[in-house]
Amino acid sequence: MARIVAIGHQDFETIQRGQYFYIDKTKFIQEWWEGGDSVTLITRPRRFGKTLTMSMVEKFFSVNYAQKGELFEGLSIWKEEKYQNLQGTFPVISLSFANVKEKSYETTVQRICQIVTELYNDNRFLLDGDLLSEEEKTYFRSISMDMPEVVATMAIHRLSKFLSQYYGKKVIILLDEYDTPMQEAYVNGFWDELVSFTRSMFNAAFKTNPYLERAIMTGITRVSKESIFSDLNHLEVVTTTSEKYAECFGFTEEEVFASLDEYGLSERKEEVKSWYDGFTFGSKTDIYNPWSIINYLDKKKIGVYWANTSSNGLVGKLLQEGSKDIKQSFETLMQGGSLQMELDEQIVYNQLSQKRNAVWSLLLASGYLKVSGIEYIERTGGWRHSLVLTNREVKIMFEHMIRNWFGDYEEPYNDFIKSLLLGDLDAMNDYMNEVALATFSYFDTGKNPSKEEPERFYHGFVLGLMVDLNDRYVLTSNRESGFGRYDVMLEPRNPGDDAMILEFKVFQPKKEKDLQDTVKAALQQINAKKYEASLIEKGIPKEKIRTYGFAFQGKQVLIGDRTVIV
Repeated sequence: MARIVAIGHQDFETIQRGQYFYIDKTKFIQEWWEGGDSVTLITRPRRFGKTLTMSMVEKFFSVNYAQKGELFEGLSIWKEEKYQNLQGTFPVISLSFANVKEKSYETTVQRICQIVTELYNDNRFLLDGDLLSEEEKTYFRSISMDMPEVVATMAIHRLSKFLSQYYGKKVIILLDEYDTPMQEAYVNGFWDELVSFTRSMFNAAFKTNPYLERAIMTGITRVSKESIFSDLNHLEVVTTTSEKYAECFGFTEEEVFASLDEYGLSERKEEVKSWYDGFTFGSKTDIYNPWSIINYLDKKKIGVYWANTSSNGLVGKLLQEGSKDIKQSFETLMQGGSLQMELDEQIVYNQLSQKRNAVWSLLLASGYLKVSGIEYIERTGGWRHSLVLTNREVKIMFEHMIRNWFGDYEEPYNDFIKSLLLGDLDAMNDYMNEVALATFSYFDTGKNPSKEEPERFYHGFVLGLMVDLNDRYVLTSNRESGFGRYDVMLEPRNPGDDAMILEFKVFQPKKEKDLQDTVKAALQQINAKKYEASLIEKGIPKEKIRTYGFAFQGKQVLIGDRTVIV
């Protein structure tokens, strides 16, 4: 009989005692232990089993589970006697920053202090007897949610000492989702303050800690060494492009197909593969997200499961507020194309909006992109990566995200799409001005936004067109004219539909009297550059090709068709 598929459990003991669906990943324990690394940072996208793995490691090594070896019976780690003897023999400090999602520096530090205080409360037995000196007991009792930062940054270090003295062994430290506070600090504007606090805490816990046996940290991103790891020169970093532990997080295709067989879903393997396959770790391809697969086994139907487990707020913010280059590259990805670039997998959050390629490094770390190819560049000594969208589920998630950019003004936006398809020029002008007025600031939110340069608006607008008209048109764009000159071609998939060419142009007061002149300039450019030629070559008659000039001046838009210059 197939095992129960229980959704949302991240505690290893709960899953094992409940005999819930579980794919054996205990070989990670052996690989990690025999690797011998002092401090290991493992980055993987969300919902890839990081928290469950940390729970598994804690239950295996912690002295608190010394009499619970049955949790591992029947699993791969239990096949060797030396690991049976290792189980339950170390003091373990286990904590998670997954819920540190505060909106200010003060409350973030307070929340971290609260987590540390709970650790101390769990180990209050250390206050019994004469193991600790009076000074150490005083320090122990000073640990609280409101403790000074100088006390907080040393708290994990000193707890390591106390536990090591009590058990006569060095400690193992497990820190899950270490980078969650970093992301919140970036979004909410207190990055620099939190970096200083975090650097001090991590240095004390993981660098200058003689009571540390080994440590594991997990997160989604590799925050730059210069930011918070400047003193941790012994850190072993395992990213999505690393070979280490490639099969220890996520499900392999063999594991997924065996699971489908177990639940009587063998005939659906290709359907599942077409939606959820695509993650790549190191050179290991065909990795599946566990959350999507578990939900599919439970509900037995296709759905956008993994991509909808988060607000994707940071990703949406970076894409929506991004420059025209970012939106153009994103458009290429959405059309099934690839980006070629040298990557720096170290994320510097406070440089995400300025540093070239930083957005794509974040999207790769977060699981939204995958490496489809890699090439050594002799000139630079680096590697050029080819990046594509991970899979169909991710693409649909991005389509939903783009639609949400127009969510608060969906009605005029949808009405514009309808009027465009009908060729109703008056309605197009009415609705487009409503959309532009309501949305402009959302796409032009830099530190010094210029309302005379609506590039972010219309590049975001084109992405919206791509999503909403994809089933009916093939959308391509020509950007060779650069800023202020933007061409869009809509080639019909249905021979009965008209083709369309859209030219976007910004009002130039030195050259044009008004927006009517700008519209004429846009339409004349379409004619001069013979944009219709490629459509005519494909057999589309000239009378079935509509051309539109879009003129922008601040939040005002004027649209005209070829009748303007006849």
